[in-house]
Amino acid sequence: MLIGDFAKRTGLSAATIRFYMRKRLLAPESGQLGGSNPYARFTERDIQIAAMIRFGQSLGMSLKDIARVNDEMQAEGLSRERAVEIMDTQLAIMERKACDLAVMTDYLRAKRNWIAGGQTGEEPRFAASLPCSL
Repeated sequence: MLIGDFAKRTGLSAATIRFYMRKRLLAPESGQLGGSNPYARFTERDIQIAAMIRFGQSLGMSLKDIARVNDEMQAEGLSRERAVEIMDTQLAIMERKACDLAVMTDYLRAKRNWIAGGQTGEEPRFAASLPCSL
């Protein structure tokens, strides 16, 4: 499929797809159409790679880290141990973020309630419960 169809299937913009290609995250085949600038031809495998890129980003992975994992997968495949190691790292990051969000949510709720209640009593302090990742 050409870039327009690939964009529709993945929900990515053509600019994002071209960016991923420049970063060598996506490596579609070159078609015969297009003369001296052959059209990129995407496959179902490219759709899976694009989904993996977006999933990695949603986990907070950098494109550099995603590229490293992608290169590993393409070169020798991921061993069970390596896959678990990557997932453990991402789980630890997500757990810290979840803790941070819980602390910030509790603070904002307390501050909002303090203001809505006429600012009576002691003002809630954010520093009293520092986020988990500090």
